[in-house]
Amino acid sequence: MRNIVIIGGSKGIGNAILLQQLENNHVYNISRNAPNISHPNLKHFELDVLKDSLPEIENVDVLIYCPGSINLKPIGSLSIDDFRNDFEINVIGAVKTIQKYLPALRKGTNPSIVLFSTVAAKLGMPFHASIATAKAGIEGLVKSLGAELASVVRINAIAPTITETTLAAGILRNDRMKENMMERHPMKNYLKPEEVANMANYLISEHAKSISGQVFEMDYGIVTFKL
Repeated sequence: MRNIVIIGGSKGIGNAILLQQLENNHVYNISRNAPNISHPNLKHFELDVLKDSLPEIENVDVLIYCPGSINLKPIGSLSIDDFRNDFEINVIGAVKTIQKYLPALRKGTNPSIVLFSTVAAKLGMPFHASIATAKAGIEGLVKSLGAELASVVRINAIAPTITETTLAAGILRNDRMKENMMERHPMKNYLKPEEVANMANYLISEHAKSISGQVFEMDYGIVTFKL
């Protein structure tokens, strides 16, 4: 059994990843709220990643950092604190956890890190200035650390399009908005958390042992195709 540390596994994509990994791995969840599940393979640490000290975990094979934000405003309505907060949640929190658990990861089995970007880092989208800026930082981090840790730890990112989570509830708050969102995507759909979890499961597996420093767009064609 591998030792998997998930930051933000109580909800959304992080929770979908947690549920997929529990049966066959030891899972350590770090988040402000506990997952709505108990399992002998699960240990939860309730804390704020940005404000609190991270727990000591001796053996780590996989680190997955899931916290994110959807802060969609016109540039004139975004404050400097908006940019700062989005950067801290998405980038500084990831850097903090990587620095904390990298010594343990170096000794792990097929050690790897998975972070999260967004399609908005590639596709220019109105009102996404703050989150796109932060997630572009994640993509730069993945490229840089992929090279720095190439012989030791793999690191990749997933860049999803909108995913049906509580974080996106305001954007998908009724059937009409859901239908409109499907129509915006060339493949006429948007993501479910389990789909993204499947990609994370692949990236931390032996099947992906040749892959590092990559950003994988899960976009239902919105970045890739123009129809």
